[in-house]
Parts: sequence; structure tokens; C-alpha cells
Amino acid sequence: MNYVVLDLEWNQGDASKEAQNPEMPFEVIEIGAVKLDADMKNCGEYSRRIKPTCYNTMHFITAKLLHIHRADLENERCFPEVFEDFRKWCGDDFLFCTWGPQDLTELQRNMHYHGVKPFSDGPLPFLDVQKLFSLAFQSGKDRSSLESAVDMMAITKDIPFHRARDDAYYTGEILALIPEKFLSNVSYDCFSIPKDKKHEVHIEFNDYVKFISRGFSDKNKALEDPEVISTVCCICGKPLRRKAVSWFSPNGKNYYSVSICPEHGNMKAKVRLKKTDNGLTYVVKTEKFISEKDVKDLRERADKAARNVKRAEQYQNRGK
Repeated sequence: MNYVVLDLEWNQGDASKEAQNPEMPFEVIEIGAVKLDADMKNCGEYSRRIKPTCYNTMHFITAKLLHIHRADLENERCFPEVFEDFRKWCGDDFLFCTWGPQDLTELQRNMHYHGVKPFSDGPLPFLDVQKLFSLAFQSGKDRSSLESAVDMMAITKDIPFHRARDDAYYTGEILALIPEKFLSNVSYDCFSIPKDKKHEVHIEFNDYVKFISRGFSDKNKALEDPEVISTVCCICGKPLRRKAVSWFSPNGKNYYSVSICPEHGNMKAKVRLKKTDNGLTYVVKTEKFISEKDVKDLRERADKAARNVKRAEQYQNRGK
């Protein structure tokens, strides 16, 4: 298997000149990629600029950052043609790698807009090199810029940043330095969610499990689904019904609970509610074992959330 390290440059609507298109807020104008083999050796590069068809003017920030103007792209090929060329270059057996999660989402949004055949009919696995870099060399929660990471790893900066092929090159250089044990931490782009219950995603990592649901008509339907609200011990596989912390939400988007396995301890579940472009609600749930201190912290957050709900209800009742 090869690793296709991808980077995109895109344009967007300039509010003073033309409105942003909600179907494609970011129009890809350049695809850059580096291909690494199984030994993380560079075995190919790709760089193509694209003629825009959605936005007629170049956003001033895009022009300033990339030093590209609309006239520079007039003789380039349009997205569908360039993309099919890129797809052939990628080959059949590869895994996308990007710095951060946004590039694959916007690439697939551009594909959908232009009626291009999708990569898959469900979540797309990829390596988020920014996240892997943090897991390998930082706290695991930090998210550094690409240039900061290049400086931290003392990689020679002999080409500029902020062009697709060049940023893909630097991302590939960092990926090659990440210890192999971290490469199992695969991310999933959910521009295309599972089409039905049969295709929902269940995946186990070293210290947590992840579930990606099919789409639901609304938030309430999602939170009623047994798969979403249940907790199973990821070691012994037993359903966990006893709660150290019952389900609560501090913001109406993320929900938390802690269930108790008599053999293996406290398992935290986090449910994140997300929306697709066509208005469906889907769930990304992660579960992991946590310490007693973590349980205490979550219990305090749950108590605070309950107090906030009570104050809101009291305020509403005063207004009646």
C-alpha cells in the first residue's frame, strides 16, 4: 500500500464582489500530492492547477497568500478533468494523508458539486498527520501549524509554504518521521456517512473504540437509537448498565456518560452530534477507560450542566 499525502489550495466567495455558494464554499484551484511507498520513501509527486467555474473573482486573501490571480488559471483544465487525472495517479491501493481534517472534506464536496464519482459510499479512512504528530511528539491534544512542526523536527525549509505540492512535500517529510506504532490511529472523513445500519463503522484502537452511525432525521431520533446510548466494555464485551455518571450534555452537541465494568473499571462514552450537508444528523461515539479522578471531573461537569439547566428553566418560568 502507498500513502498519498494530499494538500489543496482553494478559493472562496469574496463578499464584496460575489456571494459564497453554500454548495461549494471552497472551490479547489490546486491539487498537490506526494506518494510514499510502504517504507515512507517518496515515489512520485503530483501538481495541477484548476480553472475555477464557481467563483469568477479571486478572494483577496487567496491571492495574497498564494500569489495566484484569476487570469493565471484561465488556461488550466476544469476540476472533473484534473481530478480524474489525479485519481489515476493515486492508483488502486493507497491511503490518503493530510495535515488536518479539512482537505478531504472539501475535496469530496467539490467532487459532489461537479458530479464526480465518489471514493466510497461511506466514511473515508485517512491519516491526519497533524494529529499523529501531536500524538508522537506533543501532548496528543495540541494542533500545530505545518511550519511549526517542520521547525520542531528541524526539517530543511528549502521550498516555500502555502502551495499545494510544497505543503504536501513537508507533510510527507513529517509523516516519514512518525513512529510506526502511531500509524494505526486512522481518522475517518464523514462527508459520506454510512448509508444504513449494516454499514455503520465500528473500529478499535489501542486505548479507545469509535462508532460512526448512519444518518437520522433529527437529533432526538439519533439519541433514541440503542447503539448510540448503549455502552459495552471493549475488553470483555459485556453490556454496561450501571452508571457512575449518567448521560449529560454541557452544550446540546456533545453528550457524556461513565459506565462501570465490575472487572475492568470506568468507561467514558462521548457522543458528538454532527450534521451532513443534506441536513441529516449522525453520531460519532468514542469510548475509553478513565481514572477515578477523570470520573470525578466528569461528575462535577455533569452537576454544573444540571445547575445551568435548572437556572434556564427558572428564568423561562419567570417570563411566563
